[in-house]
Amino acid sequence: MNATELSALLDAMPFARYCGVELVTALPDTVEGRLSWAKELCTAKGRMHGGALMTLGDTVGAACAFLNLPDGASTVTLESKTDFIQGVDEGAAIATARPLHVGGRFIVVQTTITDSHEALVAQITQTQAVLRS
Repeated sequence: MNATELSALLDAMPFARYCGVELVTALPDTVEGRLSWAKELCTAKGRMHGGALMTLGDTVGAACAFLNLPDGASTVTLESKTDFIQGVDEGAAIATARPLHVGGRFIVVQTTITDSHEALVAQITQTQAVLRS
């Protein structure tokens, strides 16, 4: 996707844009996004809040599911499980989402979040429903 298409995809998720999530690349097999560290996104000791990291993960996971939908369908998150490994206290959080299963009723996406030094921050598995009109 080009920059205009990435921006349009993010426009469909205004909360993510409000939080500062950026989409870097978006293809059906891989979606990458980032969220820059900012004190407004932190909790104790200057670490990025888990909710901010979950927003990043949900955004790139939902975009990945969306790009794997059949024509005319939409999606919604049914379940999301996050395992936090370590915090982010500088730079950015980088999320990469890949589909594990693309079916007629559900899409399962796995998202890995790393920090600017490529250290594992969180692992997310989410199930998206395929909603047909």
